[in-house]
Amino acid sequence: MNLTPTTPVDDDNTEPGPYIELSRHAWADLAESTEIDIDDETLERIRGLGDPTDQTDVAEVYRPLTQLIHLYCMHTGSLFEASNAYLQLQDHQMRRTPFVIGVAGSVAVGKSTTARLLKELLARSPRRPKVDLVPTDGFLYPNAVLEEHGILDRKGFPESYDRKALLKFVVDVKSGAPEVVAPVYSHVEYDIVAGEQRVVRQPDVLIIEGLNVLQPPRLRSNGTMGLTLSDFFDFSVYIDADEQDIMSWYINRFLTLRQTAFTNPHSFFSEYAKLPDEEAIDIARSIWRRINLPNLTQNIRPTRGRATAILHKGPDHEVKNVWIRKI
Repeated sequence: MNLTPTTPVDDDNTEPGPYIELSRHAWADLAESTEIDIDDETLERIRGLGDPTDQTDVAEVYRPLTQLIHLYCMHTGSLFEASNAYLQLQDHQMRRTPFVIGVAGSVAVGKSTTARLLKELLARSPRRPKVDLVPTDGFLYPNAVLEEHGILDRKGFPESYDRKALLKFVVDVKSGAPEVVAPVYSHVEYDIVAGEQRVVRQPDVLIIEGLNVLQPPRLRSNGTMGLTLSDFFDFSVYIDADEQDIMSWYINRFLTLRQTAFTNPHSFFSEYAKLPDEEAIDIARSIWRRINLPNLTQNIRPTRGRATAILHKGPDHEVKNVWIRKI
């Protein structure tokens, strides 16, 4: 059954379905007056390359989303306390487990900006929770391993990740382990950074951001189903847009990187830095069609209907519609 909503948006929600559908205007009207805000300098720092997200977007899209997540977080805490009381565990002084948020979407769609915005805004919400953000890039297999298995050109596809290590990381954090470490990925070197680690120490909120974080469980050879990453999510966000728009953003980002990060002699893509514009566009379009588009259509977009919230962007990168799961 396909649970994914489709446009146009039905603002009065008269049609049955798993999602409440809201236009941007209707969604923005839900936001309450609040001190949850970020300054221009912070917004500039966390904004992704070529992402035009501004203070209007923060106020109309991400502030109401933050408030909704805060509600989920509070009620999850209330359920934790009620469950402990029912199970007579009050004397065990059990620490509440972290609230885990998954952020998914295609390459170049703006999921990293969304994840960083949520981190900043949630950290400014009442009670000032400790919020950590971990990209799943760090759990990609090293290039040497990908080359050994002949899948370097499928980096970003589900099989290119050490899924067991990623799952164990989230399980350990969710279980309240005092300290959990994650590998670090370099987008300059296009590889895992040897010897570097990201340390997570019992956050109140953990955000996991990546292409395939909403993947369903896989069927084992014996016919049973294993656990999957999203089993441990308390809330999830999918950043959505039309294929043609994402391709355009990807190509524009590629051209910008050609003049910035690719000029670094240590960059894996340094050979692209001196290409003429037309040749660079052709290469970017080829990479999109061979790698990113198949991954989007085969693996990423099919998980859209598993998200708690879906933000749909228009050609200008602005969120136009919002869907919130009601079941």
